[in-house]
Formats: sequence, structure tokens, C-alpha cells
Amino acid sequence: MSETAVTASLNVLVIDDEANIRKTVAMCLESRGYRVTAVSNARDAETEAARQVFDLAFLDLRLGTSNGLDLIPVLLASAPWLRIVVITAYASVDTAVEAMRSGAADYIPKPFTPDQVIQVAERVQAMRGMEQRIKTLEEDLTRLHPEIDFHSNHPGMQRAVQLARQVAGTDATVLLRGPSGTGKTVLARAIHGWSRRAAKSLGIISCPTLSPELLESELFGHVKGAFTGALRDNPGRIAVCEGGTLFLDEIGDLPISIQPKLLRFLQDREYERVGDQLTRRADVRIITATNTDLEQAVRDGRFREDLFYRLNVIQIEIPPLSERPDDVEVLARNLLSFFAAQNHKVVLEFSREALQALRSYNWPGNIRELRNVIERVAILSPGQTVGVEYLPDSVSPHPSPAQLGDLVSLDVIEETHIRRVLAATKSLQEAAEALGIDQATLWRKRKQYGI
Repeated sequence: MSETAVTASLNVLVIDDEANIRKTVAMCLESRGYRVTAVSNARDAETEAARQVFDLAFLDLRLGTSNGLDLIPVLLASAPWLRIVVITAYASVDTAVEAMRSGAADYIPKPFTPDQVIQVAERVQAMRGMEQRIKTLEEDLTRLHPEIDFHSNHPGMQRAVQLARQVAGTDATVLLRGPSGTGKTVLARAIHGWSRRAAKSLGIISCPTLSPELLESELFGHVKGAFTGALRDNPGRIAVCEGGTLFLDEIGDLPISIQPKLLRFLQDREYERVGDQLTRRADVRIITATNTDLEQAVRDGRFREDLFYRLNVIQIEIPPLSERPDDVEVLARNLLSFFAAQNHKVVLEFSREALQALRSYNWPGNIRELRNVIERVAILSPGQTVGVEYLPDSVSPHPSPAQLGDLVSLDVIEETHIRRVLAATKSLQEAAEALGIDQATLWRKRKQYGI
């Protein structure tokens, strides 16, 4: 990503009651590609800070009869990540200390030069970029996902990746379609990483996992007291992802009550937090994914037709793994190397029979199921070669030693069934629901069987 693309993503608020200062600072920053909003008083500053998400603010200490220090906590309340730089003609050690105690990040005495303004902006840009990269790394570490290789011999997958790379550099809304487990979330991450927004946040929301009320709050935010349990303001994912990307997984499950609000944001980039009448704006790219037939959902009245057309600007179809046997082998080898290293084992390899079994299997759970299977064999295989006997009986052609009616203990049957369900589901919650037990019980069973 170019330096210009990174710089252009910084949003700056200039607050000074002197018109010449506002104009000079704004022109200086805009010449470097920053987006600038300039106001002359505290009231307008509060209004703009509520409507937009800013990364940096230049704040004069004397705003007519108002004290600029009083504005610092107000600005930080709406955007805790905001870097506030105090500018004043009445510089002193006391005012500098007081400004820093109030939450200011830096201090520039008047008169100042354009170079000083640019240097401060560049430092803030570097800090914000580092914070976003650290946040992304932390999210990746919590997921512990191996790197996915997008090279494929399958024409459909090649088209999908080529189109994803082509649209990554634009702000077009993208709809990813394909069966569950095909890697739609991974491709959404890749599109964000290939885009000019990569230095900013990527937010991920799974629409079916939250109630309509919580989903609306998670998406748009809420103000304190908006509903029972709203003990503090929540800016929402749209505000947090300012300048970045928001990925809405399983968009077909978006409640009908929220669909008009998402449509409005896609059209006008405007929204309101739950319990608040103030209209806000945000620059956030939307990527969505679904494994359902949205056209049928439109015909059934479960999904708005106008929202569907807004989301379907660029459609990328990801083929199921069953159509890509060559890719199965490549993915399996990469996953095996990853999980072998994660479990402190020497590099493993599949036997010819095991590879053939992996290629022949239909993979109803797609890459998610393949990942679970390979993690299992990496743990269970004692040697350097993974034979067909270490594959689950649902994948391998050899008869399972633990089938219903066999002369084995109930524990063996239970373990086999739990392993199968875990391999076919995408989360512990889904597996627990399928098994008819709570997640705590499933966690204990996994620990008992070493799954």
C-alpha cells in the first residue's frame, strides 16, 4: 500500500476561533492528503465530533470566551482513540501540564510552522497505524488460523481470487457467496488486506449469533441508558471501523427490522446510534457473505430487494471444496505443516492412501471441516507419516472400530460421535446444540477425550 493511501485515511478536526489559523492549518493538512474539518467554537466541535470519527484534533486553548481544556474530555468521550494536540499563543509549563492531564497528546505553542503541523500529523498517523496493526495481530492470534494459500487450479476459484484482487483497490460493496466453510471470511480478510484501507480496522460481525437488539447495538452503537444494561456509551462497529472495512457474515440472517438502517448507511453513509437522534457519518467499506439463496429470501419477503441490489454490486462465488480435489491436497499439506508445528512435532507427510482418501471425500463442511480433520490427525499421528488409519471414519475408507452395534464401550461411541459433530460444525455452540448438551459439558468432554 502506498504512503499516500495511508495518509489520506487520516481524519482531522481543527478547532480555532481565528479564521486565518483554521485556513492555514486546513490547507497545510489537505495538501498532504488528509481529510480536514475546521470549526471556530466548542459547540460546533462537539457536533462534528458526534457526527464523524476523527483520528486527530488541533485544539486552541482559548475559543472566544470558552476554555479549550473543557472540550478535551468531551471529545475523548466520543472517541477514546482521538489524539488531541493543543495549540495556543499563551504557552506555559502550567497550561502544558494541565492539557496533558486532561488527555491531550501533544502541545504546540503559537506561532508555529507548517512543518510542525505536518510532523505532528505524521506521528499520529504512525501511532494509529501501529495500533491498528497490533489490534489485527491480536485478533489473528486469538483465532489461531493458519495462513490460507489462494493459489488454485480450479477455474472457479481462480476467477474468485482474481475478482477479489481486482475490486480490493476500490470501495465497491462486495457480496461473497458459497457454501458454509468455503473460506468467505478468509477472503474478506484478504480483500481488506489488499485494499488501501488495510492500515485501518477490519470488523467482523456474524449476523446469526446476536439477537436483533444486540446486533443493532453492535453495528450502530448505543448511548448510555438506551436499554436495560446499557451502562455506558458504545460507539458501535461502524464508528470503530472508520476508514476501514466491516464484514457482515451470513447477511441473509440480518433481521428485517435492521435492514432499512443498513440500506440507509450504504446509500448515504449516515446512521444513528440506538437511543440517540443525532445523525452520524462514517467512511466504512461493507463486505458481506452468505450461504443462503438471497433471491429466494427476497421473493419470500425475508430480505429487502433494494438492500439486496445495494449489497450485490460485486458478487464473488466461492466453489465448494468437493469441486476442487487438487486444492484439497494443497490445503491439507499446508494445514498439516501448521498443526504439526503448533503441536511441536516434526514435519509430517500423508501416505498415498491418506491423500487419496482426502481427495475422494465430499467435504460437506468444506475448508472448515478439512481444518478440523487435519488438526486431529496432526495430534493423533505418532510418526512422520499420516496413514489412512488416522483419518476419521467419515473420511477414510477403512471400517471404523466404533460403530453402533459394535462390542465397544459407550465412551468409545460417545467419543466417535463428538469428534464427528465437531468436524462438521463451525463453532462449539453449534456443536453443543447438535449434541443436546451445554458448552461447558462439551468442553469437559473434549478435555476428557483429548479432542
